[in-house]
Amino acid sequence: MLTYPDINPIALELGPLKIHWYGLMYLIAFTLAWYLGRLRARKADSGWHEDEVGDFMFYGALGVILGGRIGYMLFYDFSNFIQHPLTLFKIWQGGMSFHGGLVGSMLALWYYARKTKRTFFQVADFVVPLFPLGYAAGRLGNFINGELWGRVTDMPWGMVFLHVDTQPRHPSQLYQMFLGGIVIFIVMWIYTGKKRPQMATSGLFLILFGCYRIFVEFFRQPDKQLGFIAFDWLTMGQLLSVPMVLAGAYLLWLAYNKAKAAA
Repeated sequence: MLTYPDINPIALELGPLKIHWYGLMYLIAFTLAWYLGRLRARKADSGWHEDEVGDFMFYGALGVILGGRIGYMLFYDFSNFIQHPLTLFKIWQGGMSFHGGLVGSMLALWYYARKTKRTFFQVADFVVPLFPLGYAAGRLGNFINGELWGRVTDMPWGMVFLHVDTQPRHPSQLYQMFLGGIVIFIVMWIYTGKKRPQMATSGLFLILFGCYRIFVEFFRQPDKQLGFIAFDWLTMGQLLSVPMVLAGAYLLWLAYNKAKAAA
């Protein structure tokens, strides 16, 4: 059995300025995506220039942050949002929805695609492999904040979060960092090492991430303000992930059937 290390959520204090670890993780996430994007843009057949990476990262960052925070308040903490609307802006306290961030980033990339006269999937297929490592950094931020802990377990790596209770729990933030971040990044980076039909990369990402999220939710403690949605096991995260898997499967099927017909 392990004990959660009591980590100060504030990484650095400069007078009245307090820099939180959670915010630093977002900075690391966007820096990683920017660096990986420039690597991909250097490929001769990428269709992108390195200087464009910073432009779409700006729009993508806005979409992720705004969509993630709004999505969390709507999907997971709506009653608190109605009572205290200003909590929407307290992102340093944690509380970001992946699914809300996904919708926000899709809208941002759609806008960027129109602005640069590209199709949505030309942009999306280029961007989605850049996301998982940043997601891993975000989940590490959740661990540092001591939030999103897992369900009670008797596994030897169970961790006691003393600010919650004295029972060993799954360190589900680290599961998410590894599976949703590192593993999916490796798969997507290898898959996109060769040219793929348009929409295929986006489709595979949706399938992988949706399946991962459905699986990992069995180890994560549901948000206390929601609990289980149905059947004493279904969570909001799982419910929101099912359409991702279905949409991804459709995109993947459509991409390869169009490529086959064209050939």
